Amino acid sequence: MLKLFWLLSSGCLCFVSPAAASESVVHNQNAAIEARQWSVLDILFKVKELPEASSAVDFNAEFRNTQGKQLTIAGVDNGAGEYLIRFTPPSDGTWTYSTKSSVNELNNQTGQLNVQPPEAGRKGGIIVDPKSSTRFRYQNGASYFPIAFEADWLFALDAENPSDIPATRTFIDQLAVNGFNQVVMNVFAYDVNWKKDERLIPNHDFGSPDVFPFGGNNDNPDYSKLNVEYFKRLDRVIEYLDEKGIAAHLMIYVWNKRVNWPEANSEADNRYFDYVVKRYQAFPNLVWDVSKEALGYGHTDVTYIHRRIERLRNADSYKRLVTVHDYGYCRRFTKNVDFVSVQLWTSELYSVMRKVCGDMPGKPILNIEHGGYERGPYVVFNGNYTSPEVCLERAYQCVFAGTYPTHYWQGAAWNVFIADIDSLAPEARPKLTYYRHMRTLIDKYGLNNLKAGDKKSNAGFCLHNEKRLYVYYVPGECEFFGLRLPQNTRDQMMTQTWFNPFNGSFSKPTQEKIAQWPAVTKPGGDEFRVLIVQIEAEE
Repeated sequence: MLKLFWLLSSGCLCFVSPAAASESVVHNQNAAIEARQWSVLDILFKVKELPEASSAVDFNAEFRNTQGKQLTIAGVDNGAGEYLIRFTPPSDGTWTYSTKSSVNELNNQTGQLNVQPPEAGRKGGIIVDPKSSTRFRYQNGASYFPIAFEADWLFALDAENPSDIPATRTFIDQLAVNGFNQVVMNVFAYDVNWKKDERLIPNHDFGSPDVFPFGGNNDNPDYSKLNVEYFKRLDRVIEYLDEKGIAAHLMIYVWNKRVNWPEANSEADNRYFDYVVKRYQAFPNLVWDVSKEALGYGHTDVTYIHRRIERLRNADSYKRLVTVHDYGYCRRFTKNVDFVSVQLWTSELYSVMRKVCGDMPGKPILNIEHGGYERGPYVVFNGNYTSPEVCLERAYQCVFAGTYPTHYWQGAAWNVFIADIDSLAPEARPKLTYYRHMRTLIDKYGLNNLKAGDKKSNAGFCLHNEKRLYVYYVPGECEFFGLRLPQNTRDQMMTQTWFNPFNGSFSKPTQEKIAQWPAVTKPGGDEFRVLIVQIEAEE
């Protein structure tokens, strides 16, 4: 992130490196600012006289480019007499901006940006694919297939460290290298309301943190003000996720983790909600979630969620994707969300996920909790399935249903967080490599572009392109597997490749002529496998 300070007292611009915030380079205020498409730019305005209600200051900047595109970006209080405009250029070229505010020092400030094309690897924000409404893509057109990881307390790992985020980086690096590209996390949570494992050591318990997004603390809150320093530290987490290509699935509220929230719809509630939206909307890696289990605990009702979504959409100039972590709400009010979050633990997962697709057509579906909670050194919350192999199999059933999976590990669930996975004995570590192999399969064969729901076999499930690529999930209990390929492919040649989802290996491809009733024998004993069938084009 590039930080830019407008020092009104000296009339100059100072650029601050994100790697070393204390370093700056002074520029003439009339010089154009160099920026990059889809890279976050912070513009901080310094005022001499701090208004009494600093967080209530009306402040925004109108950005325009030479093609006539316009974005109005709301500013926020950044503490110590600073105000922040966070802008991510949606396109390259020349942009200008002009500010408006009830505070004279913040009003009618102007500037120009020379926006260069995006840096290598920058893909823009996540959107619903306009060519396939059940899929995601990036703004640059690249496919986005989420493999999510829920880490509710990610905000807390370094929240009490004012200078750095070493634990956060360590954990996020592990996710990135293993194929995860979305983290489901809270803006803030306090503690669990069930008994903790007696073996849990303090270094791994992040419950009851000594941080709070409001004034005061969770026991004695001062809702009249926001704790800007808290959000500055949360910035670092979202920034690093962005750097590693991981989406922040940001849950603005959570009702069952003992947070002492202000009264719903109160001035303090609205102030918090608006501040979160204004401060984080510019991050291209962000997707919104109004609340974890939004209607599950009696804190709010449907009307409240309706109005929060409307309020969010009105405040977010970038139109980031919106969901609600509540299957009942998404099912009843599907049009209100951009993608659907479900929480389904049923043993017949594939068929149930297909039914969800049928009940809510035209929307991407994320199973945010499929009941799998991979075991860790502590028992945090068991769910229904703790075996890493069973958790993986359920994730694959989500994928083959044409939906998206989320993984839980009890070593990084709720208040418990073991950031340095490598510090554990090998047998105690989560099997995150399973998801690295899943990512390899998804990318190699473009699973995000394949069609789900057609049987195409006498067992298991299939993703296909209706032409020459058929990818089969073959259950562990299945020994012989009959293929149902198009009749017009008979006597053509097909190549078969087996994929082992546990070690990521591909078998040596074999070729054979397609018979009337083609069948194969599954390797791997009682473990499930994936079969890739590619039909050769006729000469």
